[in-house]
Amino acid sequence: MTGPTNGNGGVGSGESLFAPARLWRLLRRDAAGMTGFILVVSIIATALLAPWIAPYGPTEGDFLNSRLPPAWMDGGSSAHLLGTDQLGQDVFSRIVYGTRVSLLVGGLGALLAVTIGVTLGLLAGYFGGWFDSLVTGFTNLLLSIPYLVLVIVIATVLGRSLTNVILLFGITGSPIFVRVTRGEVLRLKRMSYVEAAVGLGASAGRIIPLHILPNLAGPLLTLATFEVSAMIFYEAGLGFLGLSVPPAVPSWGNMLSLGRQFLTIYPWLAIFPGVAIAITALGINLFGDWLRDALDPRAQERG
Repeated sequence: MTGPTNGNGGVGSGESLFAPARLWRLLRRDAAGMTGFILVVSIIATALLAPWIAPYGPTEGDFLNSRLPPAWMDGGSSAHLLGTDQLGQDVFSRIVYGTRVSLLVGGLGALLAVTIGVTLGLLAGYFGGWFDSLVTGFTNLLLSIPYLVLVIVIATVLGRSLTNVILLFGITGSPIFVRVTRGEVLRLKRMSYVEAAVGLGASAGRIIPLHILPNLAGPLLTLATFEVSAMIFYEAGLGFLGLSVPPAVPSWGNMLSLGRQFLTIYPWLAIFPGVAIAITALGINLFGDWLRDALDPRAQERG
């Protein structure tokens, strides 16, 4: 995919929308996008380096030091920067390790949703017929059910585990990718270059991966970015309801669920996990907004 040079960091002649140099050039000129990028990279680094960042293990408790306030409050300790919970576990350490759970749920859940949704949407949109009717009908049925209700019902049936939560979000998040992919395929397969490939005798096995799928990468990548943020929020909501990962797993949702019991007495138990969720969602959404514009050639032509 190429486009004209716009003189403002847009797509140059023969320059791919996904060229690293082009994307970095655009990112440096967008303060919000750069902020989101820095936040996202910092969050990923925190998850990868959790054992070296966290001063304690995520389940390491000390009842003698339970419910300590943050270090800057009266009664706080410099050994526990954000205080401790009712079991004496370090809040900061659990937030750091909780980053791993949130990114696994959001990242792998979105990846599974993309895989299922894009596969079904490509086949339904390109071949049509009874398969298209079946996929479209089932997709519309799932989308007609309130998402939170659907998630709660499936979570209750599957039970509490990290694997089940990822499967849950992968399955329930796929309909939106089916709809977007199918709509784009219906448009793209009427484009002149696709019709020319068909006229030359190219098979579907060649046209789909070489001529259609690359043109879906931009919008699907942007949508997947926002879905990661949404799934992190939904995991926290399920954890708050007691339907996410087991209580022993240090997830931000579990921390919120435990902290609500002491919200008026020890508010830091719920405030700090909530701040972590908000910062993560902000970073992903800022980066996603920039990515949407960066991968839209029409936006770049408008400068």
